[in-house]
Amino acid sequence: MSSLATGSHACKCSKTRHTPKIVVLTGGPGGGKTAILEMARRYFCRHVVLLPESASIIFGGGFPRLDTPEAVRAAQRSIFAVQRELERVALDVKPAVILCDRGSLDGVAYWPGTRRNFCEQFGIRIEEELARYDAVIHVEVPASASGYEKNRIRRESVAQARALDRRIARSWSAHPRQMLVSAQAGFLDKLAYAIELIGGELPECCATQLHGLGANGPALSKS
Repeated sequence: MSSLATGSHACKCSKTRHTPKIVVLTGGPGGGKTAILEMARRYFCRHVVLLPESASIIFGGGFPRLDTPEAVRAAQRSIFAVQRELERVALDVKPAVILCDRGSLDGVAYWPGTRRNFCEQFGIRIEEELARYDAVIHVEVPASASGYEKNRIRRESVAQARALDRRIARSWSAHPRQMLVSAQAGFLDKLAYAIELIGGELPECCATQLHGLGANGPALSKS
């Protein structure tokens, strides 16, 4: 039986329910999100829920991955629905932070149509969708993806991944707390900085000393 994935670090907080913050970890394929999420699992406490990538659930489960516009729309409708329901389940248990591997507006970057058409398809307004999320951490794709973990459902070239990265950044650009983890930093610095940003969303009762992550990340920037 599957359960919600949470952080595994010790926590002295005795609260069973918090006011949850929803944080999106996003960016193009090969930027290092998988490694950041694994480090988050190790460094944060059980009051941090980590949601899997909806696209991985959909495509990993056998959903056809075709390039026709209707097939892409069908996939994105499925991904959006799974994302919504994952967030709904996580919100119900009232953790301190819900860390999402991508968020609902990532779909704008993949949608074969306009942003307006995307919103009409799902009956949403961009402003309301942005307001669902407390912070957006964008992990930028480097010029070379060598050294990053291979994902069995990833099929983009580095050039395609970087183009997607730029489109995803534009999808979230109106969010007041869109924070960039720059591709110019080394991998370990990116990892350390992303963990620092995520840790900044924790309430005082769950704040954890992050030993061993002393690297100085790149300056915080708005993309």
